[in-house]
Amino acid sequence: MRSFFKNVLANIVAIIILCALFFIFFIMMLVFSAMGNDKSVAVKKNSVLTINLKTSIIDSPTEEEMGLFGIGAQNKSILIYDALEAINKAKTDDNIKGISIEADDLSAGLTQIDDLRNAIEDFKKSGKFVYAYGNGVSQSAYYLGSVADQYYLHPAGMIELKGLSTEVTFFKDFADKYGIGIEVIRHGKFKSAVEPFLRNDISPENKEQLSTLLNDLWKNTSNKMAASRKIDTAQFRTITDSLYGMIPEQSLQYKLADKLIQKSEYEDLLKAKLNVKDKEKLNKISLTSYINSYADEDKSGEKIAVLYASGSINNGDEYNDIHSEKYVKYIKKLQEDDKVKAVVFRINSPGGSANASDEILFELQQLKKKKPLIVSFGDYAASGGYYVAMAADKIYSEPNTLTGSIGVFGVMPYYKDIAAKNGIRADIVSTNANSMYYSGLNGVTPYGVNMMTRSVEGTYKRFVHFVTQNRKKTFEQIDNVGGGRVWSGVRAKQIGLVDELGTLADAVEFAAQKAGMKSYHVEAFPKRMTPFEQIFKDLNEEDVSARIIKNKIGKSNYEILQQITNKKLQSEVKMEMPYQIRINN
Repeated sequence: MRSFFKNVLANIVAIIILCALFFIFFIMMLVFSAMGNDKSVAVKKNSVLTINLKTSIIDSPTEEEMGLFGIGAQNKSILIYDALEAINKAKTDDNIKGISIEADDLSAGLTQIDDLRNAIEDFKKSGKFVYAYGNGVSQSAYYLGSVADQYYLHPAGMIELKGLSTEVTFFKDFADKYGIGIEVIRHGKFKSAVEPFLRNDISPENKEQLSTLLNDLWKNTSNKMAASRKIDTAQFRTITDSLYGMIPEQSLQYKLADKLIQKSEYEDLLKAKLNVKDKEKLNKISLTSYINSYADEDKSGEKIAVLYASGSINNGDEYNDIHSEKYVKYIKKLQEDDKVKAVVFRINSPGGSANASDEILFELQQLKKKKPLIVSFGDYAASGGYYVAMAADKIYSEPNTLTGSIGVFGVMPYYKDIAAKNGIRADIVSTNANSMYYSGLNGVTPYGVNMMTRSVEGTYKRFVHFVTQNRKKTFEQIDNVGGGRVWSGVRAKQIGLVDELGTLADAVEFAAQKAGMKSYHVEAFPKRMTPFEQIFKDLNEEDVSARIIKNKIGKSNYEILQQITNKKLQSEVKMEMPYQIRINN
């Protein structure tokens, strides 16, 4: 028996030692990973800045898709402001002789690609070259690559140039068939977020706004591609309608590409451009490495803070997306920081919780009393995302920003019929007349519907009130362009919902002027998580399971799942955009 206990004890000790060694090894890996991320890079002479975009271009650190325990995650994404700053710096860097765009796929929003194109157009003024190479090229990647002086395509490659479209899925018949009831209260005939639950086809209002919106976005992007490739706009439309880019020979024939060559031939072409001998190595530096090459430059003194707000707006204190408690802390910290002389609030959000949006707006209004507050819109600044901008001294929108959506709704699903069909019913015992005005099994009481309607209407009036104050317009004027309708940035400027069309850099420059600053540096908030912070965040079982599900079903489907399963997103008044539009790869 004594021998048995000795063996058991020995095994336990061995397991403990093994676990300890594994933990120490893991911590060492984490430390070396962090050290590797911070390592500066020397830029060699006669180099080419390579935009291969194997990384993601993101608006905010909170958008980062972390790997297991966050190892190496910070190498996978680049903030749009950092990317633009790098291209601008390369313009006057004698070591950088040109830019090579080598992106088949592109993880970036439409406004981010616009900004990158504009930065590269400005880079070309230096006289340095810009070349691009593609194989199986997504439409997003071609939109960026078409800015190049020369576009080279693989002989067996393709360019997926097809235009824009959106598909609206309807659930009303499905809900009716299986006995699922959905009580919907909304203000605004264009507030179509709830339309899939109310009808089985697209409404004329929704079709009108989608058609106008898509055509605005496509007109802007297609005109830029046509101009860069020196193709007549009517001819470019024919090329797009006919999908000529799918065939490499037709891509060449219709001037989408300049030459069909292999990738190794493209490398030789770059060498020849730089007068590099055949046996010598071509000096290519990635966007990430180039940013790291000057990351340690002195940034002391006065600063402009760029506070990024990306994702859906919710109550709570979580790091990802826009959680009101977290952002209230960020805003108060910036308000109290004497070195921060102005704040640029970068919004990339389709909205979300009305209550959370209101909390953030209030704190921004307090911040504005102490220092300039300039707002810059990214891909989305709609509904709650537009609402929180109403504290701004000035609003900059990108031409392709999806903005407006001034409207409010509430959705309350219930399962009374399907439960009854399966022999399930519930009785209610309560202390007051409306203790259970809403139940998943018994639905919504008439008085509950009445009160939710009053809540939605009251929230809409509050929404429009703040818009009238900021935009200096009457209730009727805002109501006429509201009703939940989504506008492109170009039209938002025309109807007075924003002040200027411009980039994040334009907003930063104006903030400096308003604060009377000649010398400053830009600091991003919220800060990126360190690997050590990420390890403790990743130990949360719910975060791990959520990340696994998101990877399996995709980000878009995960967002839909969240609407159904996340209690924070159910049965509350919403300021949320009805849909998100993406250029599909």
